[in-house]
Amino acid sequence: MLRPQLSVIIPAYNEESRLPRTLRHVLAYLSSKPYHSEVLVVDDGSTDGTAEVVERLSGQEAMLHLERHPDHANHGKGAAVKLGMLAARGEFRLFMDADNSTTVEQIEGFWPRFEEGCDVVVGSRAVAGAIVPVRQPKYREMAGRFGNWIIRACAVPGILDTQVGFKMFTRGGAEMIFPRVTIERWGFDIEVLAIARLHKLRICEVPIRWCNAPGSKVGMGSYLEVLSEVWRIRRNMKAGLYV
Repeated sequence: MLRPQLSVIIPAYNEESRLPRTLRHVLAYLSSKPYHSEVLVVDDGSTDGTAEVVERLSGQEAMLHLERHPDHANHGKGAAVKLGMLAARGEFRLFMDADNSTTVEQIEGFWPRFEEGCDVVVGSRAVAGAIVPVRQPKYREMAGRFGNWIIRACAVPGILDTQVGFKMFTRGGAEMIFPRVTIERWGFDIEVLAIARLHKLRICEVPIRWCNAPGSKVGMGSYLEVLSEVWRIRRNMKAGLYV
């Protein structure tokens, strides 16, 4: 079977309202490209019609597939991305958010970095050239800046924006990183980058256009959860769990 050039992984939890628009956008973009692609939506234990949305569209689009946890339970975004990355077959593997806050065509700026030898390319709101036309509420921006300072100091120095849900990996990079991922919820982004650094993979940040989408599931409790997981990552690194 032909290996896809690109796999797009979309973790989804109770996204039946936002997901159809995102999928139409992604499928239209990929259909216009000469390379073979696949789209994997990972239903993270949704209690609404998320799975039914994907199943209905997959009957019309051969590149679209539904993935689910064996127990159909909610495990967290990190667990959903890990499942999708390990189920994917693409030479390059992107995960993006179901709310389409960063649109799929922005990978056009990623390909040159892979050609330069990057293993992981990270969409960033914090590097020159990034555009954020619709911003988060001020309290979330302040919490994010404080959290990023701690993350850089304790886990992944030099990465200016670890939390955007738009990251792309070579097949080799994904297969090195994701079997070692242990964090199932919000802090998995940091763990992914820490594992990549530990294994001397080259990480590049690329500016993106990011719009804050209404209906975000990231609350203040999520920021505190991420910071607690930073310490867990440090402990794991010291214990040699990522080797």
